[in-house]
Amino acid sequence: MGSRQVSTWQGKKVTVAGLGVSGIPAARVLHGLGAVVTVVNDGDDERSRTQAAELEAEGIAVRLGDTASTGGSAAGTLPAGTELIVTTPGWKPDKPLFLAAAEAGVPVWGDVELAWRLRGPDAAPWLAVTGTNGKTTTVRMLASILEAAGLRTAAVGNIGVSLLDAVLGDTTYDVLAVELSSYQLHWAPSLRAHSAAVLNLAPDHLDWHGSMEAYAADKGRIYEGNTVACVYNADDKATEDLVREADVEEGCRAIGFTLGTPGPSQLGVVDGILVDRAFVDNRHKQAQELAEVADVRPPAPHNIANALAAAALARAFGVPAAAVRDGLRAFRPDPHRIEHVQDVAGVAYIDDSKATNTHAAEASLAAYDPIVWIAGGLAKGATFDELVERSAKRLRGVVLIGADRALIAEALARHAPEVPVVDLDRTDTGAMSAAVREAAGLARPGDTVLLAPACASMDMFANYNKRGEAFADAVRALAERA
Repeated sequence: MGSRQVSTWQGKKVTVAGLGVSGIPAARVLHGLGAVVTVVNDGDDERSRTQAAELEAEGIAVRLGDTASTGGSAAGTLPAGTELIVTTPGWKPDKPLFLAAAEAGVPVWGDVELAWRLRGPDAAPWLAVTGTNGKTTTVRMLASILEAAGLRTAAVGNIGVSLLDAVLGDTTYDVLAVELSSYQLHWAPSLRAHSAAVLNLAPDHLDWHGSMEAYAADKGRIYEGNTVACVYNADDKATEDLVREADVEEGCRAIGFTLGTPGPSQLGVVDGILVDRAFVDNRHKQAQELAEVADVRPPAPHNIANALAAAALARAFGVPAAAVRDGLRAFRPDPHRIEHVQDVAGVAYIDDSKATNTHAAEASLAAYDPIVWIAGGLAKGATFDELVERSAKRLRGVVLIGADRALIAEALARHAPEVPVVDLDRTDTGAMSAAVREAAGLARPGDTVLLAPACASMDMFANYNKRGEAFADAVRALAERA
């Protein structure tokens, strides 16, 4: 840490909003730089008290159950003398703390903004990825491709190494593959990536952003100031619109990716081959083969799109075609993302518990036919008519679980009345086993039983990982009985 950087922060009064995976590291980093740090947290449970005690032992002040975060008038909620707020991503912009900051003219940064500002003069450039779905997979694919090219890199942001650790740690990187959520982008006004991609846009987190327009605008921030390439989904016009609206560096190019035949300045698919017509000498007449569709695992359509986006960012950084192929071949997807669990009695059982919204579920449903669909959970304000209407022809049957299953049942009644539906009115630990047994009863040899809930998991499970594990356990138990 340079002495100049430390002196910049010495004695600066900073309020960190929220404990947790980003708040605690931010508080420690700022304290280490000499800032006077106060953490405010709306929770006051046992875990929060333990975390607070650890920070206070290091000389960091903590306020639990603070009215700055939970309510009260905006006036007087800022800790005295606050010059900067650094917030965790999940805190909504309408928190009283932020309203008070706006009145007082105090800037608010997220953890991504803090990491960006703390980079050294020779810091690694960022290749950044956002989108409603596919972010983690694409960033991990990108990191695999960069590694195949012999570059020192890491998958950072919402996954892998934390951004603060990547920026301030002892490891020297050539380039970083950065996953960014709409929350993080909202609070990152000065971020300027080398190149960035928006994979897709669909309604999500609208309770946080307030509207689809605000959500899209925050996603679009990832393109601001890009220097080499703004990568967009040519099959999702909303992402191209964000590129048109972005203020980028002179010479920065718009690069599309498509599951169809690519035009100039695009990457796409021709006869089972991923091809590049963007980063070649003559993009109007030439195309560079990058990899085969079979090199992408699993080769579901939305995952091929992820691979094309990762390839576009890597090519923007100068990575050779062979490294794209080798990186995709080496990549293994994380669990619970269209993961094949097992075949039982000629039926394939697929775990896509990560499909926590309708956009992700639709992409998953598009990869198989015919399907017995296991769906339901917490809808988060979503509606299901479009999803059901577009997927109805693929459905052999449906098993519904979770708190908001009635919303899906109603959409099925409207748009797929001929499809048999099993409505499981239970949320106990055996519910998933029952769902898998019911799905097995509906399925025929050659079918796919697909867990793609289109909903969040917290009504029944701690997270989507636990939901996927319960599904896999139930499938294995079914196989033992077969």
